[in-house]
Amino acid sequence: QLQLVESGGGLVQPGGSLRLSCKVSGFTLDYYSIGWFRQAPGKEREGVSYISRNGESTNYADSVKGRFTISRDYTKNTVYLQMNSLKPEDTAVYYCAANVLDYGTTWYKTSLYDYWGQGTQVTVSS
Repeated sequence: QLQLVESGGGLVQPGGSLRLSCKVSGFTLDYYSIGWFRQAPGKEREGVSYISRNGESTNYADSVKGRFTISRDYTKNTVYLQMNSLKPEDTAVYYCAANVLDYGTTWYKTSLYDYWGQGTQVTVSS
């Protein structure tokens, strides 16, 4: 059974940084593309970033381009989301999700992912 566990969330001031981790267990990371999503109170879950199975293709929501970076470490079976220049509007619960297929322009669709983590809270506030 594939399991995903997010960590690294917390409270940070505007302009600060956090690095989220998505630890995959049950299967090796090579078989899965990974998406990061977030959900703020009263809003729909939205795609933040994506990395393909071989790590060569990445995608970002327009709202985080230039500030967030996704990466994966196969030796640790972990995907990271480095978040810099954080803004109050980045406040949300962040989730990682996995799928056995690679996606291009449709990576942000939540319905495409079969496995989800439990989420980690990110709060950006002064």
